[in-house]
Amino acid sequence: MDKNILKQILACVDLRPHAGLTDPAGAYRLFNGFYESSVDLVIDRYASSLVFFNHTDPPEALAVFLPEIQDALLKRLTGVDCVLVKTRHSTDPSFRRGIITYGSAPAGQILENQVHYALDLQLNQDASFYLDTRELRSWLKTHSQDWSVLNCFAYTGSLGAAALAGGAERVVQLDLSSKFLSLAGTTYTLNGFPVRATDFLIGDFFRIVGRLRKQVAQYDCVILDAPFFSSFSGSSLNIQKDVVRLVNKVRPLVKDGGYLVSINNSLYLSGKEYMQTLEKLGEDGCLEVAHILPIPEDVTGYPQTIIRRPPLDPVPFNHPTKIAVLKIRKKKNRVAPV
Repeated sequence: MDKNILKQILACVDLRPHAGLTDPAGAYRLFNGFYESSVDLVIDRYASSLVFFNHTDPPEALAVFLPEIQDALLKRLTGVDCVLVKTRHSTDPSFRRGIITYGSAPAGQILENQVHYALDLQLNQDASFYLDTRELRSWLKTHSQDWSVLNCFAYTGSLGAAALAGGAERVVQLDLSSKFLSLAGTTYTLNGFPVRATDFLIGDFFRIVGRLRKQVAQYDCVILDAPFFSSFSGSSLNIQKDVVRLVNKVRPLVKDGGYLVSINNSLYLSGKEYMQTLEKLGEDGCLEVAHILPIPEDVTGYPQTIIRRPPLDPVPFNHPTKIAVLKIRKKKNRVAPV
């Protein structure tokens, strides 16, 4: 392995504590090779566990060097009792979910902003918890007092849990997978939140949202965090192309003056194009972009560490994961002139 790569990894790792990322129970990105080097490797820390995401294709090109990187990090860091390696392009599902290469079982929870989140680091090819939406969790916790919230494509429910921690009156978690939502239930238990079956909707997004619209359900906040590509109701969904379709599907569920949080993580949708789409949706005066929430610097890389850029410019966002908080207004019925 090029020694400069290892040097670059260690320099990036050493920078994180200086940015205040030292909570031994927390979760943050130590290294993002997509932006901070020429290798497709991401290294995250979740409490006492390190997770290596090997995105190289073929994976063997990097895999032979991972033990050296692991040894260097174990010498550099304290409190690590597990290293998990996830190989994105492996043909073996267990390797995509992660193989333990050091220590015992992976961490089962982290603490962020005084909220406990349950983890299952081998649940899926990701880590069951998204670091890039940390600022959104903080925004939800700050603003959600007495809110009703619908969290669409909830996955393991961290955004909904953040809203409950902020005092939301009710949070409805919607996802196709009961396996993923069961982890949300564990998060609730860790925080002492009540677990009510009616707050977990398992099934097809379009069918359930259609049913909620017929019921005239209304929420102070709807969160829309669709996966890049999925199939629902016999049709496909592509977040790069279907922004308007998704927003218009859930917009009627938002109360007058409420918020719709729209998250788009397409690499091939520029920030300018995304904003133009949202602004066009707001031409009727019923939708406006109220806030753009940044992705944390440990995830994006720092000005002094970034050497690669995403395929398309995300500005005015700071990363291809683009988070826009939309303010929704209802159309008022016009009174006919006398």
